[in-house]
Amino acid sequence: MARSSATRILSSLRRAVNRGSQATSPSIALFFFDEAAFGGRRALSTASLARAKEDKEALWKETLDKVRNIGISAHIDSGKTTLTERILFYTGRIHEIHEVRGRDGVGAKMDSMDLEREKGITIQSAATYCTWKDYQVNIIDTPGHVDFTIEVERALRVLDGAILVLCSVGGVQSQSITVDRQMRRYGVPRVAFINKLDRMGADPWKVLNQARSKLRHHSAAVQVPIGLEEEFEGLVDLVELKAYYFHGSNGEKIVKSEVPSNLEGLVTEKRRELIEVVSEVDDELADSFLNDEPVSSDDLKMAIRRATISQKFVPVYMGSAFKNKGVQPLLDGVLNFLPCPIEVENYALDQNKSEEKVLLSGNPSGPLVALAFKLEEGRFGQLTYLRIYEGIIKKGDFIININTGKKIKVPRLVRMHANEMEDIQDAHAGQIVAVFGVDCASGDTFTDGSVRYTMTSMNVPEPVMSLALSPISKDSGAQFSKALNRFQREDPTFRVGLDPESGQTIISGMGELHLDIYVERIRREYKVDAQTGRPRVNFRETITQRADFDYLHKKQTGGQGQYGRVCGYVEPLPADVATKFEFENMIIGQVIPSGFIPAIEKGFKEACNSGSLIGHPIENIRIVLTDGASHNVDSSELAFKLASIYALRQCYTAARPVILEPIMKVELKFPTEFQGTVTGDVNKRKGIIVGNDQEGDDTVIIAHVPLNNMFGYSTSLRSMTQGKGEFTMEYLEHSPVPQDVQLQLMNTYNASKGTPE
Repeated sequence: MARSSATRILSSLRRAVNRGSQATSPSIALFFFDEAAFGGRRALSTASLARAKEDKEALWKETLDKVRNIGISAHIDSGKTTLTERILFYTGRIHEIHEVRGRDGVGAKMDSMDLEREKGITIQSAATYCTWKDYQVNIIDTPGHVDFTIEVERALRVLDGAILVLCSVGGVQSQSITVDRQMRRYGVPRVAFINKLDRMGADPWKVLNQARSKLRHHSAAVQVPIGLEEEFEGLVDLVELKAYYFHGSNGEKIVKSEVPSNLEGLVTEKRRELIEVVSEVDDELADSFLNDEPVSSDDLKMAIRRATISQKFVPVYMGSAFKNKGVQPLLDGVLNFLPCPIEVENYALDQNKSEEKVLLSGNPSGPLVALAFKLEEGRFGQLTYLRIYEGIIKKGDFIININTGKKIKVPRLVRMHANEMEDIQDAHAGQIVAVFGVDCASGDTFTDGSVRYTMTSMNVPEPVMSLALSPISKDSGAQFSKALNRFQREDPTFRVGLDPESGQTIISGMGELHLDIYVERIRREYKVDAQTGRPRVNFRETITQRADFDYLHKKQTGGQGQYGRVCGYVEPLPADVATKFEFENMIIGQVIPSGFIPAIEKGFKEACNSGSLIGHPIENIRIVLTDGASHNVDSSELAFKLASIYALRQCYTAARPVILEPIMKVELKFPTEFQGTVTGDVNKRKGIIVGNDQEGDDTVIIAHVPLNNMFGYSTSLRSMTQGKGEFTMEYLEHSPVPQDVQLQLMNTYNASKGTPE
């Protein structure tokens, strides 16, 4: 009886899975049916239990095999959001297409902020999901502008695969290189999509060669376009050897036919090239290729999948998202070649075993492990985006924030579709969901309490530019603070601080556009008009040689006095060291009681917050404590902390300090006729040109320019090139300023303090 009921339940569960592929969260109950459902544990033999366990495992693997978590990343204006809009249309998530810079006033679905629709750029990454051929695809559309690089960073941290969009005219641009570097950092397999084949000057083969040379991609085309520019009609699939044409008002009807006779030679050549490139990294295909055996479509497809998932190969798709051509085959490529959640190795750190690495299985019946990778302030409180790596999360469950130790109840669980939400009851490993009312920070790990695992955090770049900001109206102070607190929580690259001298609020970020957007959002979302001061560059100070210090802090007042003496030396850290500050205690014996050493370190750290040249933080400094003295009665933590602050100030000048400024890597693209004017202007801004390339009628220059000399550059470039020039810049490094600039900066700083020069 128990056996037959077990079989009956298992078959009904299988049917539920097949039905559940379209469901909100594929019938999670089937992962967790209890052996008791089979008529009691005792009634079942050990073999039956083992079989039931195997069936249960096969069921969740089958379900997770039909999940894809992908991101869409690219340089500005390559067509990411347009591509996402088409994907949502073809998968039935939206029923009409709106353009990114739409004249109909609607705008693209994924650009839900008013500012995004007005400017035609993506500012925040937006999550959505859709179903294509019974597969559930979770998509994150990310910004292309370097100022919002953290949005790309955190999306790639939690995704299993990505589509790298390249413009068939612009090719591989500066931000394409940046997002590709981010994909490598997190080990994300990717497919490339060469977009805009309908544009004048489209050349996909040039872009493919650029991807190989500039991005070091081991790649080959899996499609050949039928015509280019205005004559772009369709695509030939090199794996299946079929031609695809896209008919209907929105390209929704795909017509398959034979390869056009005029393309047969090119198709044969490109298919052979594809097989050759893949066989270099896949042993199974290499055997067939070397033995000159015919390669079937299925064998080639499996070889591309293996090579792509192991990040040894990048398949290149082609099309025009704007003209509705090539999007459906790209979706098939996502299913065929990008990994499902259990094909990607995700590691956690076990806090109970001194951060030992643990491989997560991705099993929904394992302990819950989820990472909060993005925060947003919604209408109903804080919205926290979670990627679930293992286990299951249910509405009403208690979960534990490992980073803070707090136990939290999940009041509401949703799946996101841009700015719309769909309530769900539960979600399992491999899914991306959002929870409301959970107080946490970006990068926190949640578990069910049975394990103490944390996920590795993401890379957060340092801000490079600051602005003084203050509300115009005195009454709006509370709303102003609320806005700044919210944006700080949401965006790790947006920092807020107080200038100790002027008392002004200082906001710091990744560039002019980044800070402008936040000032505009404060005005729109919080109705606070704020005025900004001149942008301030985040300079740093450092030392260039060793200097000794010996400082005695002695103060006698009525009662207990203050006494602390510190001796030692400061020296610059080597250039290749990752840390910015090092403190070493080399005192032998107890001339200073060990209880005061942390106070000494704290004092030196505090002193490094503000150098005496221009008041900016000191970095790349090593402080070594070699000797000192203490007093039985008068020594205290405060005395030693003050002694170390004054000791650093005493020896700072002898260590020959210099000012470091942020240097930006600037990529300029403009018509060749303006080359002399633009190059002269870069030299005037103390820029160093490190690369000069020709792309058709355009010149591409790569230069390293001090950020301090780049303010208002977009306006200057437009006037120099009649509005035809464009540029992007990203932070490269901090490097010493010339002596004359250092003197000028010091004089300005001293004048602002009111001290004599």
